[in-house]
Amino acid sequence: MTKHTAIPLKDSYKLFNHGPVSIVTSAYGNQRNIMAASWTMPVDFSPAKVAVVIDKNTFTRELVDASGEFALQFPMRKIAKLTLDVGDSSGRDEDKFSRYGIKTFPSSIIGAPLIEDCIGWLECKVIKQGAESMDVIIGEVVAAYADAEQFIDGRWHFSDNPQKRSIHYMAGGEFYMTGEAFTTSSGYSE
Repeated sequence: MTKHTAIPLKDSYKLFNHGPVSIVTSAYGNQRNIMAASWTMPVDFSPAKVAVVIDKNTFTRELVDASGEFALQFPMRKIAKLTLDVGDSSGRDEDKFSRYGIKTFPSSIIGAPLIEDCIGWLECKVIKQGAESMDVIIGEVVAAYADAEQFIDGRWHFSDNPQKRSIHYMAGGEFYMTGEAFTTSSGYSE
């Protein structure tokens, strides 16, 4: 299992500000589900909030609406195929965790499971916003964790091992992985 470390909630946006694909997990009663989500983003710092698009006609949305919570995870390249698979099938028909042999560990605050082989995890509580008929859900981050070997001193230090890097979904099964980091100075010069 990937060793993870707790992240201050105010810094949770750093876990996915670089735009990786996400995996959403949800649970209510004895039902649970997992799906891929490309449209996620941080929306506030304190309290930390995120936005995620979950179609209101999906099984995941049904569980999120019933439980009032969800988890976001940011998968490593080593589970890119799993990310695609859980995005292409419905949990309404079968338990995708069992079908794909997905390894999980318990959340600390919410009921949805967290999945292994990710670089970051966010536990979120839904914020009622009066726009529940839309596909966008706003969640308050109540717990945040990152891969302890790659998130050091409040920033990413992505592994040299390409299988441990975050991934970005384009379309049609095509992904890119997070590349080489570089820095530049700020300010304007001619």
